[in-house]
Amino acid sequence: MFGGVATSSSATSNHSPILRRASSRPVFPEELNEMKSGSNLQISPSIMPSPILLWRFKVFLFLVWGFCCCKISWDSVMRMSADLRDLFLYEAFLYFNPLLLVTMMVWLWGVNLWVFAQSTVSYPKVFDLDQNHLTHREIWKAITFSDFFLADILTSMAKVFSDLERSVCRMVNRQVATIAWFEADSVCGSHSVGIPLALVLPYIFRFFQCLRQYKDTGEKTTLFNALKYSTAIPVIFLSALKYHVFPDRWMNIYRPLWLLSSVINSLYSFYWDLTRDWDLSSSRIFMFKNPSLISNILHGQQWVLYWLLASNLVLRCTWTYKLSAHLRHNYLTVFTITLLEMLRRFQWVFFRVDNEWNKMNHKQTTQLQMSDSPKEEEKLLSTDHNV
Repeated sequence: MFGGVATSSSATSNHSPILRRASSRPVFPEELNEMKSGSNLQISPSIMPSPILLWRFKVFLFLVWGFCCCKISWDSVMRMSADLRDLFLYEAFLYFNPLLLVTMMVWLWGVNLWVFAQSTVSYPKVFDLDQNHLTHREIWKAITFSDFFLADILTSMAKVFSDLERSVCRMVNRQVATIAWFEADSVCGSHSVGIPLALVLPYIFRFFQCLRQYKDTGEKTTLFNALKYSTAIPVIFLSALKYHVFPDRWMNIYRPLWLLSSVINSLYSFYWDLTRDWDLSSSRIFMFKNPSLISNILHGQQWVLYWLLASNLVLRCTWTYKLSAHLRHNYLTVFTITLLEMLRRFQWVFFRVDNEWNKMNHKQTTQLQMSDSPKEEEKLLSTDHNV
């Protein structure tokens, strides 16, 4: 019993300020804890590396890994014969270029969201992201701006859907290791009906959206918008007729009609972008909340307007090249044009969302003014009655 008491007293006496060495000040338990915690703080930075250093190291490892993979792949391809190398590169391009384009579009959409977050445009309100989710029955009752916006983006990815259709067709019909796509008489060749159908589907969806919007709102401008999307249908099917008619009929009749429909579709789409989808007079998309280099370069600059007009017109005209099935043999050129169309849609998104945000603000301001006017009339009536 006495031994247990002595042990506890001896344990506490070790920390007592009375029992200490000569010429030393008393050390209390609180100071010991601070000294321990301070020593841990001094040691921890030397043990744990900086997060920035870790991030740079991961990027370095990723670049080294990517370089090694590319080097090994390139050496393997160069060891092939010329015919086998062309077939391999064609197959790799056929199956992987849709995935590359989809990945690029998603990445560009992330850049759009970053710019919206920095600017005064509230994209959650534009896309109704702050509202409760609709039920599966309510979704079909009304078409929102998000539906229009997604369908417009899908029209820029029509070539991607066409390539996916061709890839699936080749795998189903076991034409993976052949160059049969260039042959007009193959199942998945240029004469296939699936190619123009895959190209036209996004425009058909957008066309019926405009008709549904006219049914819900009664606005006549939606009918002109539907007419715009319908002008892409002749471009697609007139081009596909090359493999179903005689060459002289194609050159004398259908090719001029295809060129005329291409010009009408390009100019109509360009006109609609300037007059309906955009409002360049009051654009605030690059007016950031905090001043930055990007805001100083892009906001309120005249060259941005000229670049937007010129690039949109040129890429609207070249986009019909992609819609033409009889030109898809130049697959590298078509891939480049599709890539440029992704960039055109990327810059289109900025000003389309900005225009919708301005419309929402104008509508709210108008509603507030209309709601305040009856109150002012009631005040005037009450004052006249008191007099």
